[in-house]
Amino acid sequence: MTKVLDIDDARGMRHCETTALGVLLRHQGVDLSEPMLFGLGSGLSFVYWDAKNMGFPFLGGRVKPFELTRNLATRLGLELLVQETTSPRRAWEHASAAVDAGHPVGLQLDSYYLDYFTSRVHFGGHVVAMYGYDDHDAHLVDTDQQGGAVSTSLTSLAQARAARGPMTAKHRSFTLTAPQSPPSPHGRIVPAITACAEAFLNPPIANLGHRGIEKAGKLVRTWLQRTDVPQRDLPRAALLMEKAGTGGALFRNLYRDFLAECTQLHDSSHLRTGHTLYTEAATLWTEVAALLTKAGESGDAQCLAQAGTVLCDLSRIEREAMQALSRLGE
Repeated sequence: MTKVLDIDDARGMRHCETTALGVLLRHQGVDLSEPMLFGLGSGLSFVYWDAKNMGFPFLGGRVKPFELTRNLATRLGLELLVQETTSPRRAWEHASAAVDAGHPVGLQLDSYYLDYFTSRVHFGGHVVAMYGYDDHDAHLVDTDQQGGAVSTSLTSLAQARAARGPMTAKHRSFTLTAPQSPPSPHGRIVPAITACAEAFLNPPIANLGHRGIEKAGKLVRTWLQRTDVPQRDLPRAALLMEKAGTGGALFRNLYRDFLAECTQLHDSSHLRTGHTLYTEAATLWTEVAALLTKAGESGDAQCLAQAGTVLCDLSRIEREAMQALSRLGE
């Protein structure tokens, strides 16, 4: 078996991309909390996604896959080596070469094919860290809820990496290298927060940012008519918001905890306001998920009306939070 030494498991991490980043960075001697990784990567966002080929709308709470990694690498002055290919053979050579050289490697893939996943749903934006392999299996680190240090067959890994569809990449693998004297993460907090706030406050289309949350508040009221199986689709939407690697509350728990960590490092009334408002927002997102579940189980449209009202409140609360946070750079 070929294995990278001194690899930590998921350490209770809840989101796939920050889990993999944590593994790669700790191996480079950079040890940051999961909320700090998420926040420095300007990971928070919102999207209301309802394409023609989708069976049911999707509420997303973060930037698109891998954007967080690129943001974090730029912000911390890390060397990010990304390799992509349409060849499965070359893809394995890329990944295994990193492990052979003693480095864990990040892989973006479709989690549906991984042996250890018990809930099989196609998600092409899943990210894991590979730290070893043998003749039959690849040894990975995934989120805590997926088992932390896990294994999957080389065949299943190849299928997951070769998958095509929404959010997939062409056998993407990546490594991170820290400079001898990396910049202090503390000094990069304000640019990370203000960049995130700017994108959230000024989305290019109405499906994104605070405008997207407001749109969701209007459209969620119609969701019982949007599906033939509400008892399946509405609870599933709620589950994705709370349990599917979001850290709860559609990533708002992670951003709340990031802001809390920042208040210990920066004395700013704007920062404290943002933290207070995102603490409120996180609670309300969990309330929305509960209302969606109840609506699916009961068929009661009033639950969706209540969810819509809460979402409209959330659009305002998060807009006010981001307006305060945008002033950090002044």
